[in-house]
Amino acid sequence: MAVDTDKNPQTPGRWRLLRFTLKWGLTLSIWGALFAVVAVGYFAYDLPSVENAAKVQSRPSVTILAADGSEIAQTGDVSGAAVQVRDLPFFVPQAVIATEDRRFYEHFGVDLIGIARAFWVNARSGRIRQGGSTISQQAAKNLFLTPERTIRRKVREIILALWLEHNFTKDQILTVYLNRVYFGAGAYGIDAAARRYFGVPATRLNLHQAAVIAGLLKAPSRLNPLVNPTGAKKRAKTVISNMLAAGYLTQGTSRLETARPLRFVKARARQKIGRHFSDWIIEQLADLVGAGARNLVVRTTLDPRLQALAEGQLKRHLARIGGPANIGNGALVMLDRNGAVRAMAGSRDYAKSQFNRAVQALRQPGSVFKPVVYLAGLRAGITPETRLIDAPIDIDGWKPRNYDGRFRGSITAAEGMAKSVNIIAVKIAEKAGRARVIEAARDLGLSTDLPAHASLALGAAEASLLEMTAAYAVFANGGTGVWAHGITEVRTRGGDVIYRRAGGGPGRVVSTENAAAMSRMLSGVIKSGTGKAAAIDRPAAGKTGTSQGFRDAWFIGFSADLITGIWMGNDNGKPMNRVTGGGAAARLWSKVMTKAHAGRPPRPLAGLDVRESSAWRRVLQNLGGGG
Repeated sequence: MAVDTDKNPQTPGRWRLLRFTLKWGLTLSIWGALFAVVAVGYFAYDLPSVENAAKVQSRPSVTILAADGSEIAQTGDVSGAAVQVRDLPFFVPQAVIATEDRRFYEHFGVDLIGIARAFWVNARSGRIRQGGSTISQQAAKNLFLTPERTIRRKVREIILALWLEHNFTKDQILTVYLNRVYFGAGAYGIDAAARRYFGVPATRLNLHQAAVIAGLLKAPSRLNPLVNPTGAKKRAKTVISNMLAAGYLTQGTSRLETARPLRFVKARARQKIGRHFSDWIIEQLADLVGAGARNLVVRTTLDPRLQALAEGQLKRHLARIGGPANIGNGALVMLDRNGAVRAMAGSRDYAKSQFNRAVQALRQPGSVFKPVVYLAGLRAGITPETRLIDAPIDIDGWKPRNYDGRFRGSITAAEGMAKSVNIIAVKIAEKAGRARVIEAARDLGLSTDLPAHASLALGAAEASLLEMTAAYAVFANGGTGVWAHGITEVRTRGGDVIYRRAGGGPGRVVSTENAAAMSRMLSGVIKSGTGKAAAIDRPAAGKTGTSQGFRDAWFIGFSADLITGIWMGNDNGKPMNRVTGGGAAARLWSKVMTKAHAGRPPRPLAGLDVRESSAWRRVLQNLGGGG
């Protein structure tokens, strides 16, 4: 009987293995595909649309103008015109591609060969020398994603790169990338970079200039040619070498372009004055005009001459006496009668400290708070001629003392103000009532917390220099409330007005009679009281202030035209070397106000333009000196 050699006992087993493999292979493929879909969905569920991508913009620029229309600051980023790759010189995209993604026109959005090459180079060198991101990935990152460094963001970047490749041509992707990428110095987009660094549009770049700009993509801030021209030129040589290696240039052209001289435009001049003021203005814009990516022109109240004067005098004064007197810093603010800020110095040197002590610092005002107390007293029926007893008192165990330790017996309220007698201020506050003192403070525009303690009368609460100075403006203008302000108008770059200041403030908050009485008493401080060092060549009024332990020294005062407040002290609260408001602060106030009024004729204070009564003259004659 013949044997059937075609039958193999192992054949059924092989078929079973094949079927098993196919079955589970198909099953795993299906589940793998489902997993991939779910993973893609997880990473891509909130990816933005291309329409939203087109809305991505650089930070809007803000141009800040002084009251006279001169430019004092410009902030934000620079955006140039949108350009198409086809409109650029051919070597511009070549420089970018040769340096950033040489296989850009060959890969599908993710360059596997480039990733492998970068991995090999980095592994051999032991550090990160090359990256594997393509231009498509960088475009996706710049368009859609935050700078966080997470696996989820990287996966989203890859998905978006594939999406861009599917929806756009290579030239379109390159166009989007070049119009959006950051090139340093606030320049977003290649046209902005060309204008910022070379003063020409991107369509007029030469090859060497294009190499500089392409080289910035590696480290735009570090290689910024306006601050690091040597680094930028060195990087440009590397870009030209890359173009040679990629076949875009010949050896001769490479040598010729490397030798071509580069002339960078001058860096925009750094803001010389008003930097604290400009910061203050920027902080207010969102509340005034709302958030939004608009290029704005802001006209302000700043007087450039007064600003330069304020900054210069504060810096020189503290440089001369700050060391021996242990004065770490100071601030100065100058307003007109309507509350418009004409000058603001938030520190002795903005470069060393951007903290604005005129606005942001809350310090104990000491005796510069006493006019608030006296206003409450006037409202309660006390007059400048009212006599009070300067003698020891005890209020629930608190025993206030006068600065000089003396008690004067019976004196007028006006004498108490001129000589800054603590006991008199406390007695006036207690007679008027602490609630009425707080009410007076609110009427004058003070917004900080004011506990109803007996020590409130001596300025134990905290306030900012700007608010305290604005409070004195009410007395200077005859009783009208003011809101300290620095912005008068905001326009778009196209000229559309989106904000214009209308009106002044809350209206009358102090009666004409009480405002005049306050001005008379405060003029006595300078004529014959603790503020004699603040005397100037015209009628003026003001008040000294020294907090406990010599931690703060203030002088706030006014003429018929300007109100100026000065603070000195240390940020850490350490005591100064017996510095008082009637000393260093008053002397600086006198210097600043004397120079500020140069060319202005003297004018009487509001409410004091009539002949003073004989009774008031007698009060002034009886006032003695003080420290």
